[in-house]
Amino acid sequence: MEDAKPRNGRRVALGMTGAALAWLLGVWPPPVWWRDHWPRETAMMREADRWNQGTVERANRPTFHPTALKDISPALQRMVIIAEDSRFWTHHGIDPAEVADALGLNNARGFWPVVREAWRHRDRLRGASTLTQQLAKNLYLSPSRSPLRKVKEAATALRLEAALSKDRILELYLNLAEWGPGIWGVDAASHAYFGVPPSRLTEEQAGELAATLPHPRSSNPIFRPDRMLMRRSLILARYHGVDVNIPPEEETDTVPVPTVLLPPAESLRIEVPSVVDSLEDSLTTRRTDAQGKADSGGRDSLP
Repeated sequence: MEDAKPRNGRRVALGMTGAALAWLLGVWPPPVWWRDHWPRETAMMREADRWNQGTVERANRPTFHPTALKDISPALQRMVIIAEDSRFWTHHGIDPAEVADALGLNNARGFWPVVREAWRHRDRLRGASTLTQQLAKNLYLSPSRSPLRKVKEAATALRLEAALSKDRILELYLNLAEWGPGIWGVDAASHAYFGVPPSRLTEEQAGELAATLPHPRSSNPIFRPDRMLMRRSLILARYHGVDVNIPPEEETDTVPVPTVLLPPAESLRIEVPSVVDSLEDSLTTRRTDAQGKADSGGRDSLP
């Protein structure tokens, strides 16, 4: 009888541990499913749909049209990586270096020391999510910023990296991201803002889309474009080999807003003077020299 209590305690502890692991790893469909399938909708789309109940007829609610990676402008692919996750090709779902930078841990070394500090200072983790973590949130999770949700996001990102190729992760991300109010996926964004398919985006247009991602509802080629153009110019500079810093931006558009059904693309596109024309002018003479390097570089792995 004396051994019964310790045994029962161990069983309870094991049961609680198992339940915690089941919650942490429990997502459906499992990540391996996305190797050959597309979702009909994502968790973030459902959340937006919930907020839009009664404001938009179901038949008119926006959806996304899957576009193969080969049919998406290589410039856009590189610029999104430059802007959102410069070590995308080398990390395994979580970028300890980016987390350390966000926490000010310049001397931190190793994965687990960074994880411990990240948990201690989890309220300071803003703008450190990799593309894989953002995909995990879009596919499975809510827009909540609770620490537990961030932990599940990180665990799901690791599983996505284990199950999918980098190309597939990037393809899913570009097709499932929100690029504006009710604009889901790169195909919808390219047509809505510029009236062209993703394969025909110019460098400037690709830069505008990449600059839209942190705040797709509050700063895009239609709404507050000056803010977007400032970031676009930095992205273009980095794309052409200029050593400029692109400050990480917190994703502030986490609370869904009513979907706005957009008018035809030709009435959307407006020209707004860039507040950083001088920076773009200074790049002109450097672009020719950098173009060969950019064209031959393939995938980007920036320091």
